[in-house]
Parts: sequence; structure tokens; C-alpha cells
Amino acid sequence: MAYANTKLKLNTGATIPAVGFGTWQDKDAQEDAVLEALKAGYRHIDTARIYGTEPAVGQAIKKSGIPRDEIFITTKLWNNSHAPAEVEKACDASLKDLGTDYLDLYLMHWPSPFASGDEMFPKGSDGSVIAGDTDYVDTYKAMEKLVKNGKCKAIGISNFSKAELERLLKETSVVPAAHQIELHPYLAQHPFDEFHRSKGIHITQYSPFGNQNEIYDKGKSMGKLIDDPVLAEVGAKYGKSGAQVALAWGIAKGRTVIPKSKTPARIRANLEGDFKLDPADVKKIDSLDKKLRFNNPSKSFKWNFYSDLEGA
Repeated sequence: MAYANTKLKLNTGATIPAVGFGTWQDKDAQEDAVLEALKAGYRHIDTARIYGTEPAVGQAIKKSGIPRDEIFITTKLWNNSHAPAEVEKACDASLKDLGTDYLDLYLMHWPSPFASGDEMFPKGSDGSVIAGDTDYVDTYKAMEKLVKNGKCKAIGISNFSKAELERLLKETSVVPAAHQIELHPYLAQHPFDEFHRSKGIHITQYSPFGNQNEIYDKGKSMGKLIDDPVLAEVGAKYGKSGAQVALAWGIAKGRTVIPKSKTPARIRANLEGDFKLDPADVKKIDSLDKKLRFNNPSKSFKWNFYSDLEGA
């Protein structure tokens, strides 16, 4: 199986494998899927408290026999644990489920807080989520302590707007090592990408295949990104699929990509999306941008996400 095994650098000096294995959804299939991914050669696993897949990831890593220090693990703090006093407890719970004593990267999943407590989605009498009142800056400051005490090698964020990120940079002392955002050829966010570059913040692309995910209602009435004729045309030149080209495009930009699958053949094929595109082909894919965002839970989370970004 041919793949480049590209590694990228974080602002901490640590390296992160360019292709990660995403574990969102299909909770019951994840232990087998992660084990399959590790056998195929993945060494970067992305999970989150809300996915409910941390125990499966921990079990798969244990079964694989691969030394912990050879695997890059990312997980995420959920919205019900934003209160500063809750942050370390939430991290400890993730560490326990993952069967490890440190995280390579710990992200704040969303800037939006929910009411504190055991409920992942605390609901009011009207059935809507109960928002919390913790400022994400205070949450992040509590995360900074986890770097100092060695529980997290690096910390970062996910789903922040530019203004939210600028404020975070101004009011905290640890520059996020990474920002995980929806990014793919139909939502290229070239200016936001450039902003991250200027600040030394790495981008991880979630949903690198755009509307391939059935959960996104917005993408159902149009053709799939991975079937785009331009991606197919570029792929033909390298003997690759449109999906593999979409991954290679992200890597060419210096970003990590976290495709997910539970099918062994596709798990392996996604790893082979780590190959080098000619600059002219990268430009060709750049031009596919439609400023199309598929994931926006603003209404249900009671927070105005991405207000200053493309595809808002």
C-alpha cells in the first residue's frame, strides 16, 4: 500500500501524522474500525467526549500492541464541562476511557457552553438545550493548566470564528496548537486558512469529504463533493479517486485531514490519500470553492457560530 506517511509540525515542536482516523458516529463499530486503521498504518486517532467512542479507541489501541508513544491521540472537551472547575475532571474522564495518562492534543469542541452537569445535552422544559454562561476564555485558561501538569502535550480549539479566535489569542497565554474546522474543496476558507498560518496555528479539516456524510441535510440536494468532475479528472492523472484527491489537497496546504470509515477497504484507501499533488492541480482544486458549509448547529446550541466566516 503506497502512502507518503506525511508528518506535519505543530507550534509545540511536536509532529502530527497528516492523515488521522475520525471516530465520529457508528459508536458500536469503532473498536474494530480503529483496530483496522492501526493495522493499516494510521498513527493519528481523533475522538471526542461527545462521540462516546473514547472507550472503543482505548481498547483498540490496547489490542493493537502499538506503543502509546507511536500514536497521536486527539480528543475534545464537551460543552457541558466548560466551567473551569470541570475542565480537569472532564480531561481525567477522557484519559481513563482512553487508557492513557496523557493526550497529544485536547481541543475545546465548541466555544459555546451548555449548563454544567452530567447531561451532555441539558434540556429545559421546552426541550431546547440549556446554555451555560462560562466564557470560553476562562475554559481555555483552565485547559492551559493541563499543559503545565503534563496531562496534555498540546491544547487547541474547534469551530471558532475569527473574532472568537482573535479574542482568545489576546486574552490567553498559550497559542492554540490546532484548530479543527469543517474544511473541504467546497468550503476552502482561503482567508481564514491564511490567518491561521500567520499565527502559527495548525488546521485539522473535519468532514474533508464535505457532504458525503448523510447527517448533513444541507448537502442532500446536490451532487457529492467526492464525485466532482474536477477531482475525478485530477485523480485520473495519479490513479487516485476523487476522495483521495480531496485529502491530498488538504495535506498539500499543510493541514491534517481526518476521514472516517468503518469499511476496511475504504479505511486503507483513505490512507492512500496521502500523496503529492502538482501545484497546478492544487490550484485547480482551489477554484472549486463554493463557500458551502454543511455543519452549523447555531440554532440548537443557542450560539451564533461562524458569524464572520465564509459559508456562515
